[in-house]
Amino acid sequence: MEKSTNNFINSTVVGRIVFFVFLFCILFFFLSPSFSLFLGLLIGMVFSNPFPKQSKPVTKYLLQGAIIGLGFGMNFTKVVEAGQEGFVFTLMTIGAAMGLGYVLGRWLKVEKSISYLISVGTAICGGSAIAAVSQVIRADDKVISVSIGTVFILNAVALFIFPPIGEWFGMSQEQFGIWAAIAIHDTSSVVGAASHYGNESLMVATTVKLARALWIIPLALLTSLVFKKQSSAASFPWFILFFVLASLFNTYFFIPEQLGGFILKASKAAFSVTLFLIGAGISLSTIKKVGARPLIQGVVLWLVILLSSLFIILNK
Repeated sequence: MEKSTNNFINSTVVGRIVFFVFLFCILFFFLSPSFSLFLGLLIGMVFSNPFPKQSKPVTKYLLQGAIIGLGFGMNFTKVVEAGQEGFVFTLMTIGAAMGLGYVLGRWLKVEKSISYLISVGTAICGGSAIAAVSQVIRADDKVISVSIGTVFILNAVALFIFPPIGEWFGMSQEQFGIWAAIAIHDTSSVVGAASHYGNESLMVATTVKLARALWIIPLALLTSLVFKKQSSAASFPWFILFFVLASLFNTYFFIPEQLGGFILKASKAAFSVTLFLIGAGISLSTIKKVGARPLIQGVVLWLVILLSSLFIILNK
């Protein structure tokens, strides 16, 4: 018993040391988001996250801060154009994801609330949409963790496979940015994949994704009617509003080039740290908790959106 306790303590100490070494490398060597996620996954699979309680709020606010920071590098008129140009396409993909998710959930006999949240996360923006809508339907921790766990596992896969697929098909920076924004769940993984593909792709992907994320508002209202729940203002992702304000400021006011460059660099570093923390939170127990049926629903739904959007974009 004492030996087992000592082994656990030693493993925890080693895990914390490796955690801080990896974090130091990410911050001071500006490691790419995809490699940062890989280091996080190593921590999660081998040691499990040594700071789970602290990582959750840090990940949330760091991601939001990074998105707001990217707003200072964007032109507001382009954000509006992205929302207008892709309005019909966005509405179609969101409707298709929600409809197919409902059918798959019924067929696989996935719990209704879990199936709905997986569909919402796939349709709009992953964990952010799930977190917002889960407050509307008042989902419990188990439902939220299973839904977000499914999405995070697929996010990890997407971050690694999307750039090679884009290069294999010879996608332009703009094509890849649009595809990533539609077919990858979370904004963090969208930014990670797009930044690996190129700076222009990063700007396009972030703009389209955040324009798409605004659909959380009508979806949350619709959800409150379907589930007959009262929506909470606390569930609205306010960071999107601040992103718009930052974009407005960058469009209509002068920002010194050095300051703007520093903000963008810091934002990209924050995304790398965010993905590292997300990866550290994915352990074998997380994968087991997700279970087979919700994961099958998530994978099938994601593949349909991935392949159909890829086909449309390549033949546009």
